[in-house]
Amino acid sequence: MTEKALNVAVSLKRGAAPRIGLERVALIEAVDELGSITGAARRLGLSYKGAWDIVQGLNNLFETPLIEAAPGGRSGGAACVTPRGRDVAAAFRRVQFEVDAALAKLEAGLSGQTARDLFWSLGMRTSARNALRGEIGHITPGAVSSEVSLVVADGVSITAILTRRSVEELGLAVGRPAIALIKSSFVLLARGEGLRTSARNQIPGVVAAREDGAVNSEVVLEIGGGKTLVATITLESAEALQIAPGERVTALIKAPHVILAVE
Repeated sequence: MTEKALNVAVSLKRGAAPRIGLERVALIEAVDELGSITGAARRLGLSYKGAWDIVQGLNNLFETPLIEAAPGGRSGGAACVTPRGRDVAAAFRRVQFEVDAALAKLEAGLSGQTARDLFWSLGMRTSARNALRGEIGHITPGAVSSEVSLVVADGVSITAILTRRSVEELGLAVGRPAIALIKSSFVLLARGEGLRTSARNQIPGVVAAREDGAVNSEVVLEIGGGKTLVATITLESAEALQIAPGERVTALIKAPHVILAVE
């Protein structure tokens, strides 16, 4: 069997900051050069929606947006990389260069079998469409369960209900960073003011995009601070609520449907 050279997939992380990989860095660099999400997606062989998903994911996971953009559809829209975004991309490339050099040196002193046994990758995969980074603002302990509030943007908090054991095992504490994972099907949308609902989380926002399928619609909601929430609702509901870009709606999420993750 032909031996293959070792290679490594770098994920950049500093302190409590989220990890960032090659695909996302390549998109940041392409947007910085082209000034367009559409153009960057075309260059990288991504769909327009796939590129927008990456942009929204980056902005949700970092304290401040890495890419500022206005959706322009497939015909294009203006976009720019923030200074923070350029710093992240530059840091990643420096790390990648150093790691590649170190790996080449290490490979020279290892047998092929040893290298295969030594190097492996482990990554977390989740079906949750929404992953928002924030900082724990408050914990209300209970006899069995605790209420944990995660601040994801100025004036925007997401509340989760966890067992006391989960709070202890995760080491949750006020001021500690965490990531809220929420399936898009758990995000309900409503219009109007003075809503009375059992949902613990009622997050107002503005519709940024809506994409219809045969049965369901995917709605992207801007909630402030460069953060977004994605909801999957039925097409019939989207039509009944007259969901359209620019409209103000409220996202409703039950606290038990919010999962918290830490590094």
